[in-house]
Amino acid sequence: MDAPNLLYYGDNLDVLRRHVKDESVDLVYLDPPFNSNASYNVLFAEHGAKSAAQISAFEDTWHWDDAAALDYQQTVEAGGHVADALRAFRTLLDTSDLLAYLSMMAPRLVELRRVMKRTASIYLHCDPTASHYLKLLMDSVFGPENFRNEIVWKRFNFHADARRFGRISDRLLFYSATADYYFDQQRVAYSEQYEAAKFTHVDDDGRRFRLSDLNPPGGRGPVYEFHGVTKPWRITRDKMLKLVH
Repeated sequence: MDAPNLLYYGDNLDVLRRHVKDESVDLVYLDPPFNSNASYNVLFAEHGAKSAAQISAFEDTWHWDDAAALDYQQTVEAGGHVADALRAFRTLLDTSDLLAYLSMMAPRLVELRRVMKRTASIYLHCDPTASHYLKLLMDSVFGPENFRNEIVWKRFNFHADARRFGRISDRLLFYSATADYYFDQQRVAYSEQYEAAKFTHVDDDGRRFRLSDLNPPGGRGPVYEFHGVTKPWRITRDKMLKLVH
């Protein structure tokens, strides 16, 4: 990027193309707007920015118009799996507002893939209205082999609907640039109640533990011989030897 700790206002596609270098980004999080009929012009009014391009970039409603058609055409002409995905979407959705939204997202995801390092990851926040289409689009950009998780986020409040179940969840689609992505595993401490219920034994040093066998779930585990027994085990041979010695 041009300099660290900069905040850009405006169309992120233009910012990505002009200011962000290839393979320079470690982590991407995006929360693209969709169909809430909200306007974010206040962001620019408060900061004195009056550019029509900046304001339109934050309009939270997308319609099939000349701009959407241009996004679609340029992405299709670029070819590749992303073009294949958009053509399939058009066959299914015709020139609808949803296709306009996907046509807007496609070149931005392509640019984000370009700027991500090999070890980078991307998290896209969306709702069930378009999450399944966005997953297919992200498959076409990042490759289905680089899909890592669909994280379901449950909201505290929701609007009850008379003729369907209440909408209470959003989605985070987690992809990596390659198989060599960096991932910092998240851990939290057990509650005292959980420890007392599950770890019912205490050693001489006061550390809690529980007794369990070494059979892997579903019989799926590394197979090797240990103490005369050859079978699938829950842990690797190296770890088994460390525990024993």
